[in-house]
Amino acid sequence: MADHERFMRRAVELAYEAMESGKGRPFGAVVVRNGEIVAEGHNEVPYRMDITAHAETVTLGRATQALNTLDLSDCDIYVNGVPCPMCMTAIYWSKIRKLYYACPSEDGVDAGFDDSVMYADLAKPLHDRALPAEQVTAVLDEARACYAVWKARQGG
Repeated sequence: MADHERFMRRAVELAYEAMESGKGRPFGAVVVRNGEIVAEGHNEVPYRMDITAHAETVTLGRATQALNTLDLSDCDIYVNGVPCPMCMTAIYWSKIRKLYYACPSEDGVDAGFDDSVMYADLAKPLHDRALPAEQVTAVLDEARACYAVWKARQGG
């Protein structure tokens, strides 16, 4: 069996584990480096009562801990379905080299997981989105100072 198929099968197995254990929804993920699985996980949203405990975020967290780095640019991620916007962003932040998926977004929609509204809303300017956003300028100088301190400490 080809490696891609083996890693994707494991992601699907993890999705089943999430459902069968009652801990999560049908999503699994595997992070691979140099042909070896370095981390795996499944959706744990209801189990943890944490809306961010998606298969991808759980697995990325485990990978960064296992490898003791936030830079996963030499790793790939395998997921059974196209990631939601939050997970896709986490994948970008981790610098994952490549995303492999099995089910296209349409399959997720058919199963009751429609991320298209979120993706479309996030493509709009901040103040045109469905979620109201308001800038609080009374503390803008203090907030900018915090960023400036960070930048200085980073040597910038």
